[in-house]
Amino acid sequence: MSNSTYVLDDKILASSGARFLNYIIDLIFFVIILIAIGILIGVLTALFGMTELGVWVDNLGDLGWNIIVVVISVIYYTLLEGFFGRSIGKFITGTIVVDENGEKPTIATAFKRSLCRLIPFDAFTFLGGSRGWHDSISGTYVVSKKGLEEEKKTFEEFSLIGVKEVN
Repeated sequence: MSNSTYVLDDKILASSGARFLNYIIDLIFFVIILIAIGILIGVLTALFGMTELGVWVDNLGDLGWNIIVVVISVIYYTLLEGFFGRSIGKFITGTIVVDENGEKPTIATAFKRSLCRLIPFDAFTFLGGSRGWHDSISGTYVVSKKGLEEEKKTFEEFSLIGVKEVN
């Protein structure tokens, strides 16, 4: 087998429209997660008499809720993109997060990518054909999963040309 390494081709990058759809779908699922957490807190408070939890939630204030939203957001993206290379939105649209060699990002890279999403106006940086700050800073790309699989298969087949078969 050849020692060459696959390098991502720009033609399989996800479109701005797909990126925007990923954002909207993930936002919807994120709100659903927040509602589920709220319901869980309500159930725990009502059924198990955890009144301290209810008082704590009532006293959080805007800063407290903002911190909770940021933490849940970082956890959401880090776990999904770190383990699967995809958020819920990316599963639905058929896109995936990869490095320049078409490999799934590490947990550390997914965490860095998630933190970069907290940069003000980052959500708009992928519009207009740009990769976006959370992509460029973390060294990741969002690509078509099907296109990536086809590209990598073609690359592997091409790299086998001239290699002697071993029986």
